[in-house]
Amino acid sequence: MLPIILSVIAISLSGVMTPGPMFAVTVTKSYRSPWAGAKISLGHAIIEVPLILLIYFGFSRFFQNDVVQIVLSLVGGGMLIWMGISMYRSRRDVVESGKDLPYGAITAGIIMSISNPFFLLWWATAGMTLIMKFLEFGTAGLPVFILTHWTCDLIWLSIVSLVIYRTKTLWGKKFQSGIFIICSLLLLGFGVWFVVSGIQQIF
Repeated sequence: MLPIILSVIAISLSGVMTPGPMFAVTVTKSYRSPWAGAKISLGHAIIEVPLILLIYFGFSRFFQNDVVQIVLSLVGGGMLIWMGISMYRSRRDVVESGKDLPYGAITAGIIMSISNPFFLLWWATAGMTLIMKFLEFGTAGLPVFILTHWTCDLIWLSIVSLVIYRTKTLWGKKFQSGIFIICSLLLLGFGVWFVVSGIQQIF
């Protein structure tokens, strides 16, 4: 089982360490708390674990359905655009006044998960292959797989959160505001991409 566990660790880390919506929200939420990354990973798990179980019980084709993908792309993209705009508008309050974003870290983890249609599609395809490999070791392989994958998310996002929280005082306010602008643009970019992808599938 060890080679398969190592492969899951490598694939999981390559995914979570790639800059994307989850990373952007973790960076901004970490200004207020060193535990933001852990909470975001928990919110992510609230969506991811049931999704893994659904795929295990044969629902992978549902997420591959064209209509489902279109709906997920449009709705998910819209949610990311809203969060990007909200983050941009809140940047001065967070940097200068010490306020927090208008949504909690766990909520952010949930929204980042359900609003990403490619995350859901990945689990219905490549992720399903990994799940099946673990099931070669019986049903007991499933919880091992879930725990291994989630631990990678938890460790990486916690490291990011702790580093941001501990070093934020070393950055000037203009630099901090710039980070918020970059992260909000990242969310807006992914949101627009998802919406455009959904529209292209319609036509």
